Amino acid sequence: VLIVFVTAYTVDETEQVVITRFDKVQRTVLTPGLRFKLPVIEKALVFPNNLQEWDGDPGQIPTKDKTYIWVNTFARWKIVDPVLFFKTVGYVNRAQQRLDEIIDPTVRNFVTSNRLIEAVRNSNRELDTFEDLGDETNQETHTDRPARFDQVYVGRDKIDTGILEQAKPKLSNFGIELVDVKIKRVNYVEEVRTSVYERMIAERKQIAQKFRSEGKGEAQKILGEKERELKRIESEAYRTAQE
Repeated sequence: VLIVFVTAYTVDETEQVVITRFDKVQRTVLTPGLRFKLPVIEKALVFPNNLQEWDGDPGQIPTKDKTYIWVNTFARWKIVDPVLFFKTVGYVNRAQQRLDEIIDPTVRNFVTSNRLIEAVRNSNRELDTFEDLGDETNQETHTDRPARFDQVYVGRDKIDTGILEQAKPKLSNFGIELVDVKIKRVNYVEEVRTSVYERMIAERKQIAQKFRSEGKGEAQKILGEKERELKRIESEAYRTAQE
């Protein structure tokens, strides 16, 4: 029983094993099942072969148009070469540090090379957040909304793809395949957020003031029609009385 205990080991469907002898790689086991190794002198190092998570720390990054934002990214990766991974990284918990060192600078590079709208939108689709008002007064009122009128040339999807393509070859040197990278969240820093909220409030007040002025104009129009109709009825009644 003791011999079986120290020589036998099992490989799960989500695992891959590297057998070492005095810290030198002897063989790899990639298929699940019951396996055996030499006791004491051989060690079985288990590595996962399924997708692993990586969540980056939110960082404050300036965009090309000098707007500071908080960017939070995540990635999915897996070990495709366990021997190379063992020689260059060693253990799974150390892989997180390698991913931090490669993905974080890549994300910063792409965000600083593009405008804010590129990291937020994918196309030039017309936003339906605000009322579509066609008069010239409203056009002048909302000319300070760059996010509505700026053209998107790159877009968020292409930024994600660029980060993946730039970071993937660097991680392949460690036996890691970077499967996907996405920007999870983009938010303004506190100083910019306050000014954005104030601008949103001002825009809503302008829209409300326009509705109020239109309502007053409509009310005056109704009152004018009432007065005109009243005078017409009185004049016709006076004429009838005179006849």
